[in-house]
Amino acid sequence: MTGTFSALDRDNVLTLMSETHYDLLVIGGGITGAGIALDAVTRGLKVALVEMQDFAAGTSSRSTKLVHGGLRYLKQFEIREVAELGKERAIVYENGPHVTTPEWMLLPFHKGGTFGKWSTSLGLKMYDFLAGVKKSERRTMLSPEETIAKEPLVKKEGLMGGGYYVEYRTDDARLTIEVIKAAVSSGANIVNYVKVEDFLYKDKQVIGAKVRDMLTNEERNIYAKKVVNATGPWVDRVRKKDAVNDRKQLRLTKGVHLVIDQSVFPLHQAVYFDTPDGRMVFAIPRDGKTYVGTTDTFYEEDPTNPRTDVKDRDYIIQAIHYMFPEVRVSAEDVESSYAGVRPLIYEEGKDPSEISRKDEIWRAESGLITIAGGKLTGYRKMAETVVDLVCKELIQVNRNLSVKQCQTRQLPISGGDIGGADQFPSFITKKTKQAVEIGLPEKEMYEIVKRYGSNIDTLLNYVPNELTKDEQELPQLLYAMLQYAIHHEMAVTPVDFFLRRTGALLFNIKMVKKWKNLVVNEMAMILKWSPEQINAYEDELEKEIKAAQLL
Repeated sequence: MTGTFSALDRDNVLTLMSETHYDLLVIGGGITGAGIALDAVTRGLKVALVEMQDFAAGTSSRSTKLVHGGLRYLKQFEIREVAELGKERAIVYENGPHVTTPEWMLLPFHKGGTFGKWSTSLGLKMYDFLAGVKKSERRTMLSPEETIAKEPLVKKEGLMGGGYYVEYRTDDARLTIEVIKAAVSSGANIVNYVKVEDFLYKDKQVIGAKVRDMLTNEERNIYAKKVVNATGPWVDRVRKKDAVNDRKQLRLTKGVHLVIDQSVFPLHQAVYFDTPDGRMVFAIPRDGKTYVGTTDTFYEEDPTNPRTDVKDRDYIIQAIHYMFPEVRVSAEDVESSYAGVRPLIYEEGKDPSEISRKDEIWRAESGLITIAGGKLTGYRKMAETVVDLVCKELIQVNRNLSVKQCQTRQLPISGGDIGGADQFPSFITKKTKQAVEIGLPEKEMYEIVKRYGSNIDTLLNYVPNELTKDEQELPQLLYAMLQYAIHHEMAVTPVDFFLRRTGALLFNIKMVKKWKNLVVNEMAMILKWSPEQINAYEDELEKEIKAAQLL
């Protein structure tokens, strides 16, 4: 059963997990938990991971979708943080160029704004130095005329120039899933929709967890020598199951993004800009859309389903009008939106945007290890630090235990095995050409090869031989992506597929509406759903569509 990640094998994997004694049980299938599982299993540990929702269903699918070096932290003088994140983003890119790509970012500065010419130039120069940015991607400073040439929509009144530097754009959910797939292929046992109900103890030490399968309601026990709580916004809830009572306090903040069609907001250059109240907002072109965010407000509600509200939407629309006055965006132009919750280590008296994003690890008396805070960019380094601690404690108990050093610095994630990031453009060209030769559309194939990387051949095995234009059948490539998601990415529900395996619910909601019924029918047939399950999954998908559209 090692190495399987099919939704059809999910029950068998869970049974195996209840019969195996692990070195490490990871709770949480976001990017942090995924990174820990991959690091641990590639060092030779026996690893299990459970996630109570779908993988990346929380914060890890609802970010600004940037693997960035933390330029904003220079304002808070977090020099070490900037240096580490800057170096890590290059590693993330090299190991998974199909889910991470360089994106030139424009930082305009205006008279009276947060940034001036001198501070922008110095800040970006320090950023390049601290982050070890390669020569071809170092910042340049632009005149007002050059800034407008890069993005004509930028506010011209009071414009003093701009900084031009590189960030890295990512598909956060797919990055998470590709890391998990790499862990599974290395021997980890990983399952979604499994919730930890209670911890198991021996001599007051945590030795595993009682878990519930959220799809069947069946309970099982999973035993492990060490347990790591990497549940993001749910960290405190999980810690309370361990009766932890310390002064560590997390605060949740909500970030919201709006998605607008390029016909309304024809942005062709990513822009990072300040708002009248001193916040920083990104506007980024992607797949024929422009998405804008984020807000940063304290959040006290259930983190399971954070939603965009009218206040959030209006704030971002006002920010667009402020920096792009020629763009006539209204509430009706918002195609979709998404909201995410960030767990931050609370600092009294600080505004949400001022609280540090640094990660922190702590160990309970029971032996439970918790990781909280941190950023998407630093997931690999956070995982290395956690697994170093796990290995140290395991060796203290068993001096004969042999574990490797961290392997992930130069380890391609699933789909990233293409000979290095520099080879990716030629890889895309080659694979697209091969697909076109068998009759597949060039434009679509180009985007699909970019998304799936070295897994493209496996996906193409699911393309039907017969080309159909029948509206009662799924298009060839959509059918292949669905089959691949079910059989190789443990997609269990339509929302798993449309939101986290493809991102279509955020960036191509019209496609979701067009093909949702056929996708449900195909999944129902493969996964043998009952009529009640079909209705439940259809309802869940409709709720997500309405929430994305603020309906």
